[in-house]
Amino acid sequence: MGRTDLSPLDSVSPSATSTIIEERIGQGEKYLDKEDVEELPIPQNDYDDYPDGGLRAWLIVLGASVDINTYSTIFDGLPFTRQCVVPLQHSDLSMPGACSNLTTKRIFYEIHHLRKWTLLLVVATFLVAECHTYWQFLLCQGFTVGLACGICFGPTLSVVGHWFKRRRGIALGLTAAGSSMGGTVFPIAARNLIILVGFPWTMRIMAFILLFTLGISNIVLDRRLPPKNVPGGLFNFKAFKLPAFSIYCLANTIAFLGIYTVLTFIDVSAIAVGISPDFSFYLVSLANAGSGVGRIVTGIVADKYGPINIITPMTIGTAIMTFAWPYARTKNSLIAVAIIYGFASSAYVSAFNMPLYSMGVIEDVGRRMGTVMVFAALGAVAGPPISGAINASTGSTKAVSYYAGSTILLAVILMLITRHLILKKIWGKF
Repeated sequence: MGRTDLSPLDSVSPSATSTIIEERIGQGEKYLDKEDVEELPIPQNDYDDYPDGGLRAWLIVLGASVDINTYSTIFDGLPFTRQCVVPLQHSDLSMPGACSNLTTKRIFYEIHHLRKWTLLLVVATFLVAECHTYWQFLLCQGFTVGLACGICFGPTLSVVGHWFKRRRGIALGLTAAGSSMGGTVFPIAARNLIILVGFPWTMRIMAFILLFTLGISNIVLDRRLPPKNVPGGLFNFKAFKLPAFSIYCLANTIAFLGIYTVLTFIDVSAIAVGISPDFSFYLVSLANAGSGVGRIVTGIVADKYGPINIITPMTIGTAIMTFAWPYARTKNSLIAVAIIYGFASSAYVSAFNMPLYSMGVIEDVGRRMGTVMVFAALGAVAGPPISGAINASTGSTKAVSYYAGSTILLAVILMLITRHLILKKIWGKF
């Protein structure tokens, strides 16, 4: 006779949860209380038939890549408005995204809602061309563009994971490479367009480009799994009963306090040591170019050894380059720092979401990702202003680098603790 005392967790399809969590369940380990387990999203079908390739799956990657490219256009290409027009802060652009990431899960399951937000993003970019005062830029580019980007960004990463499992790393790496492409090309294009046609028409041209790229993503992006109305609402507090998830959320907040410091200040620091502004402008593009290569490499290696096992050593390299950055005072040394920093930081930036696929059922990955991105956005909002305040009070980028590099190393330690809590051993694929 078969067992009749099965708990709800015993009925979970092997494909719906990660191998690691399945092994813990099989060994009788208890992550959640009985009443919490009964509220877990239990899939009714076998979803282990990940395509892991084929035309449709790779079209999803294409659509996600151009969508992430668009997000990078806004945050790497368009913030030149704070230099050309008004002093918009990075935190003004990031804060709305922190709030909107909570909607990742629900918007993902209703793709037509995502299309509405991409339309809002295009309209808001057109409106930036008509702005003249600080509050107008804050409303159009800060709040509206930030909100739309935050809502579009999270679901894009979630949908890729629904089409890939064994090759998820390379799929997400190629997706993230779209961000580097946007961060490399658009700032250069915008700088030259402003000289040729002025700021308003530069923004209109950018908006037309967004209309084209987001049109592609709207056509090809689609979910593979049926909608699942998991309990708990937008913010599932029960997920924090898994210690590894809680620590990983904290790790991402701390990482974003410092990981973008070099990218934010390298051009300013170059001008401070006597480098031409016309040259220093391209350092950010060089860093994004190096990041593009690193993101693809990270995806390939992550599929074989696990995302954390590639993120941690590369992020240590990012910390080292952060410490070294203030001592680069020539063109050649600054170019070297920008490229190496871009390559090293690409692992964390492109793959920090990958461990989340292994922390619960695949149907709920959008909500887990949205939750982690809220924590990451908090760090992204606070990090640049803290670095700027340290620089203003000390008059030196060395103190800034000590702060940023230390936060990055602390985040690495927390990520290693997360791996240990999941694997219950020092080393393993995760």
